[in-house]
Amino acid sequence: MPDSSSSQPPRQLLFICSQNRWRSLTAERLFDEHPHYEARSAGTEPGARVRVTAGHLGWADVIFVMERRHTERLREKFAEELRGKTVICLRIPDQYQFQDPRLLALLRQRLAPHLPEAGF
Repeated sequence: MPDSSSSQPPRQLLFICSQNRWRSLTAERLFDEHPHYEARSAGTEPGARVRVTAGHLGWADVIFVMERRHTERLREKFAEELRGKTVICLRIPDQYQFQDPRLLALLRQRLAPHLPEAGF
């Protein structure tokens, strides 16, 4: 939940992977109850738990993808919606389960330079 004493609204983070079951969902959960960031997640594939839409992209201040191919898929389908948006590739392969401690550590390491207020 946003901190009501904060003068700025939380930055809105969108995490993208293929199926939205392990990597992006784990990243979203890192920001549950964070005072400076609000996170959502989605997937690029037809069978994704939550499939990315233009609405997701419009909502986000920053978009994090797990692999370069996710950036390519977003640009193919949502070129106009991505105009002016920051898209950052975290280079995290699809080899982790939901909330895997190794995945959590890697996410914190890769996100820290981009999100200084995250406290990682």
